[in-house]
Amino acid sequence: MGPAANRVLLSVALRGAPAEAAGRRLKRRALELMRALSLQGTELSLSVVGDRRMRALNRDWRGKDRATDVLSFPSGAVRVRGQRWPLGDLVISLETAKRAAAEHGERLSRELDRYLAHGLLHLLGHDHLRPAEARRMALAEARLLGRGGMLADSDETDAGR
Repeated sequence: MGPAANRVLLSVALRGAPAEAAGRRLKRRALELMRALSLQGTELSLSVVGDRRMRALNRDWRGKDRATDVLSFPSGAVRVRGQRWPLGDLVISLETAKRAAAEHGERLSRELDRYLAHGLLHLLGHDHLRPAEARRMALAEARLLGRGGMLADSDETDAGR
């Protein structure tokens, strides 16, 4: 039998304690969401970056020369029973999250939770290109955040807010 535990490989490209704290929190939350999705033996690569790096990635991979909130890169790997399954890579812009949280009057942690859930759903094949897809994905995101216990306010402090 292979590994049943999920694993998140974290990379924080920004310097400073707030970025490190946000990265550690996102890693914990990713593991919670992966459990809520009933994923077992799954590996996720999670990167926390700034807008400059996010803009370069968005330009290089999607042809859009602007920063965005989250990018998802599915591994395309076939799941093999008994082996760890590389789900893919998620890249989250902490700077974009801070701005969006301030604009929406939200806590940074909740904004980051949404990005994480959204990105994971993309890795699992969800999309929002058409209105019907967007509705289904928004519903799946809300359900996932509820199952992961993320709709309730956390007593954790928000990094950078």
